Amino acid sequence: MSELRLNSKLRVQALIRSCAARDVFAAVVTSGDPDRGAVLVKLNLFAEGCQVLVQGRTVEGVVHWRLGTGPAPVPEAEADAFIDRQRTYDEDLWVVELENPKAVFDLFVVED
Repeated sequence: MSELRLNSKLRVQALIRSCAARDVFAAVVTSGDPDRGAVLVKLNLFAEGCQVLVQGRTVEGVVHWRLGTGPAPVPEAEADAFIDRQRTYDEDLWVVELENPKAVFDLFVVED
């Protein structure tokens, strides 16, 4: 029997609610395919810059987040360029931006 998975739209809605519960502003920048679209999260740390997280799965099937733009924050223009490149490969991509100046929202990030 195959594992039941939430569709992309529902996962994004859950992420936004989770952020709201932590007083972190989150907004959908780009809506992708509601069922199968991948999800990117742009963490806006304001003066520190931005990080882009890419959602994936471990070998065991556990959902995790990878630092798409590297371990250190990058300028916002660089983060936006990374997202634009990803959208050229995947038109079904969801992009969610979080304004997280105090880094109060922590996702399960797997270091490469």
